[in-house]
Amino acid sequence: MARVDTSPIHGRGLFARRAIEVDEYIGSYRGRRTQKNGMHVLWIWNERRERWEGIDGDNEMRFLNHSAEPNADWWGTDLYAVRAIEEGEEITFDYGWDSEDEAE
Repeated sequence: MARVDTSPIHGRGLFARRAIEVDEYIGSYRGRRTQKNGMHVLWIWNERRERWEGIDGDNEMRFLNHSAEPNADWWGTDLYAVRAIEEGEEITFDYGWDSEDEAE
């Protein structure tokens, strides 16, 4: 459904191999659980434990780039399209940074 390629946003990115419909499942973030921050760590709130838990990505999902106007979002570790995504379009999500974080 997606392929890694050179991104105009930053380094490498994840691109749609075919058109993806709104609410369609794109893929899952996989990797080792961690409490250390890193370049490919996705932080997810664990309701049961009431804490943030990191996953150090080891699949193609680790190449997702940030956009303030994303076309995908997470439901746990699963990524879904929040709008229609065209074939060849880069798949992005909002990293949740505020303007102070981006300035650093």
